Amino acid sequence: MNILSIQSWVAYGHVGNAAAMFPLQRLGAEVWAVNTVQFSNHTGYGSWRGEVFSAALVRDCVLGIEQCGALARCDAVLSGYLGEAAIGGAILEAVARTRAANPRAAYCCDPVIGDVGRGVFVRPGVPEFLRDRALPAADLATPNQFELEWLTGRAARALAEAKAAVAALQARGPRCVLVTSLQLEDTPAEAVDLLAAEGGAFWRLRTPRLPLAVNGAGDAIAALFLLHRLRAGAARPALSAAASSVFGLLRRTAEAGARELLLVEAQEEFVRPSRLFAAEPC
Repeated sequence: MNILSIQSWVAYGHVGNAAAMFPLQRLGAEVWAVNTVQFSNHTGYGSWRGEVFSAALVRDCVLGIEQCGALARCDAVLSGYLGEAAIGGAILEAVARTRAANPRAAYCCDPVIGDVGRGVFVRPGVPEFLRDRALPAADLATPNQFELEWLTGRAARALAEAKAAVAALQARGPRCVLVTSLQLEDTPAEAVDLLAAEGGAFWRLRTPRLPLAVNGAGDAIAALFLLHRLRAGAARPALSAAASSVFGLLRRTAEAGARELLLVEAQEEFVRPSRLFAAEPC
């Protein structure tokens, strides 16, 4: 399995490609990482150093991969955090080049916009690009609850509302959707829900809420869900596998009191999750 992953990179910690690449590699996938930024650390620290890369650099890297003849072997393109909206055009060009070389290749868009409590934290123009251009081109999308509501203009506080919002998102383009970090009216305070949808069916999965606040879990689960969806050919087993692995990763991180995801220390969770969670029809 070969995945072209176009998203951010940090030298310290695990977000963007630094959260997505190793779990995919641990599961046997080849990852061709093209970075949209090079930061010292994620922005949640309040200060960071580095720079946002240009759309021209992203285009040039993808062109080089194409000239190697590799895009014909690319199974999927994964995109995440965009440093600026202009990079989005380069990503869509990469998707088009990949599909021209391999019509079976999928595009998974993780529409990083913001989160509950933080609001929108990306640069102006990025949310609109994701809504109006990226998602219509995507086969899979992995928004969190805040992003689902922003992208569709719909509230997602009850299960019926969340399903309606997902259906509205699917109508824009992505046939398979995973919603993370769901806190619905019937979700216990000590739990968190995930919701996946494909082909008119919905599945819900609930895990305990862990006492930690780290960045990068959304990037990791988007990558894992994409890989498991490609391998299993269905959203339900992909949801169970990805959620179980990320819960194990977060549990290990919480037990250690770490501020960054313990990707390396908890790597067996990607291969053999210590606790399995079942996705149930809803």
